[in-house]
Amino acid sequence: MSRAGAPRQARYPFSAVVGMDDLKLALLVNAVSPGVGGVLVRGEKGTAKSTIVRALADLLPPVPVVTGCRFSCDPREPDPACPDGPHPPLEPAAIDAVARGHLEAHDDPDDDPDGEEPHIPARERPARLVELPVGASEDRLTGSLDIERALTEGVKAYEPGLLASAHRGVLYVDEVNLLHDHLVDLLLDAAAMGESYVEREGVSIRHAARFLLVGTMNPEEGELRPQLLDRFGLTVEVAATRDPAERAEVVRRRLEFERDPAGFAARWAMADAELAARIASAQARLPAVTLPDAALAQITAVCAAFEVDGLRADLVTARAAIALAAWHRRTTVTAEDVRTAARLALPHRRRRDPFDAPGLDEERLDEVLREHGDPEPDPGPDEDPGPQDDGPDDGPGGGGGGGGGESVLSTLDALLNGRSAKDGERLPAKHHDAGEGEPAQADAAYRPRLFTVPGTGTGAPGRRSKARGPYGRISGSRPGHEGGLHLTATLRAAAPHQRARGRSGPGILIAPGDLRAAVRDGREGNLVLFVVDASGSMAARRRMRAVKGAVLSLLLDAYQRRDKVGLITFRGAEAEVALPPTSSVEAGARRLERLRTGGRTPLAAGLLRAAEVLRVERMRDPSRRPLLVVVTDGRATHGPAPAPAAGALAAAGVASVVVDCESGPVRLGLAAELGTLLGAETVRLDDLAAEGLAGVVRATRRRVA
Repeated sequence: MSRAGAPRQARYPFSAVVGMDDLKLALLVNAVSPGVGGVLVRGEKGTAKSTIVRALADLLPPVPVVTGCRFSCDPREPDPACPDGPHPPLEPAAIDAVARGHLEAHDDPDDDPDGEEPHIPARERPARLVELPVGASEDRLTGSLDIERALTEGVKAYEPGLLASAHRGVLYVDEVNLLHDHLVDLLLDAAAMGESYVEREGVSIRHAARFLLVGTMNPEEGELRPQLLDRFGLTVEVAATRDPAERAEVVRRRLEFERDPAGFAARWAMADAELAARIASAQARLPAVTLPDAALAQITAVCAAFEVDGLRADLVTARAAIALAAWHRRTTVTAEDVRTAARLALPHRRRRDPFDAPGLDEERLDEVLREHGDPEPDPGPDEDPGPQDDGPDDGPGGGGGGGGGESVLSTLDALLNGRSAKDGERLPAKHHDAGEGEPAQADAAYRPRLFTVPGTGTGAPGRRSKARGPYGRISGSRPGHEGGLHLTATLRAAAPHQRARGRSGPGILIAPGDLRAAVRDGREGNLVLFVVDASGSMAARRRMRAVKGAVLSLLLDAYQRRDKVGLITFRGAEAEVALPPTSSVEAGARRLERLRTGGRTPLAAGLLRAAEVLRVERMRDPSRRPLLVVVTDGRATHGPAPAPAAGALAAAGVASVVVDCESGPVRLGLAAELGTLLGAETVRLDDLAAEGLAGVVRATRRRVA
């Protein structure tokens, strides 16, 4: 029931989702064994990612909790350090009574002279699905001081956050790749320790926070930080089916649901109930499932063969294989369980670079499993075939893809390390120069120096330029309360006036003029717009290989600093927006890979197109400051002179960097002149790589020291 007493709006039933077999299986495996570590769902927009995740909550078994505990303590094993505790553990018989809905009180109601209802120490409630908004504050996630009680009663009272609400339930983050870094750090800590620590404003709280983490994302909007990516146990790639009949069935069911949500849900209630019962049965069977040494050897061999980092992949694969066996009503893990678990657990752990998308070579997987195979036969026909047989037929095939798939950059290794992305062999060291219109390969990427936008901005949180906003280190306070209340500063402002306001007892009277907002110093992400000269002069003397290597390095730097990126190229007679501003840095790498060279140099056209892109982006996101990176040798052999366009960009206050690609014994210094017109810093291409590598050496020496 809602707070107003009205029935909760019906969710789209889990069983009614057409296709997406891999996603359904990954979610069900985590429902059986939350220790698997959650699911990351990657896919294009409009593929029902959020719909199926929200539907999962209705399948989870009810959760027994201690009555009145805000942190959902399990009455069988309550948290001894619960802030609302301590709670005495209940006997198993009492827990069974809770499940039956008639837990009897420890006190006899007949002995109560007032005839009041006996105290019920435990109760059951539905499993929670807690959604974390992308724009949530740190206080909303972890909890904070109860401001109302602090100001009116003068006591330090803790207000639990979303992590406390999600304990023993599901924490769902839509668009998890857009989550602010400070929230990602808090999620990492909670996911690693199963606990949340709150230390602020005189409050010190620790509470349990074990939850099933489910995130959905559209890769086109940017990738996920590697640290958080590794915390997800399984990953699934989803895409809309291309089968017209299956697409028609999706539309038909959705329209039926929108016409009558309650009626549609009722028609699928039986199928969902069967799935819920099977989840509960598998959870009860889970402790009895054994992992044979042969299956464990296959798991470790597969993880070693795919060169995943650390041992978390081995543990997750083992837990997923055990959960799969329980789901299929078996008591022993089989080779097929290992294969399915590896296919879901390893793709996102094989990434070696942000430009590389999750993927797994299933032929290689089968080969490793055969090499380390167990003579034990695969499941017979009498055993359960899988989740697709639980309920009505969902369609002719899996609408969502599995964990497999090619790399986003099919030649990423060749681009960055000179290796063939297909077979892992080293490419020859000697390359031919790129001809007219032919894409050139890139030199190896490196760590470039940091370029920033001068001044202090107010843009989205990131790691590039200085900014002030709701995130970062508190450096002071200012009148008002927008952007977050600075409690101690507010109390200090109000304290001298208490006698004049007639306050003599506990608590403190706050006037509107006493309110103080926190001033926080942090970093912001910027819009890094690359304007790359792809003319014939850049193709000469293998220069374009070095240019691509430099731009790849700057793209990687932009990814790590949470920037948006855009790419403009100019050659021949015009400039082209090769990549509109986006948070997907890997999309920029794809476009750069296919960049062709040749023709004249319309430098002015490239600058004018950049000015137009920045004008449009300023209207869309006024707080995100741009950084223009012009990669050119400065020659302008077509169109008007670049001086007016460069002067207009400088007059608009656009921060710029010019990467001078001129080479050879005779240098005209045209790129430096362009930098002067733009009011930009000019960096030679060779020096950019040298400065970046020198920074890596210095950082390494500091770590060693």
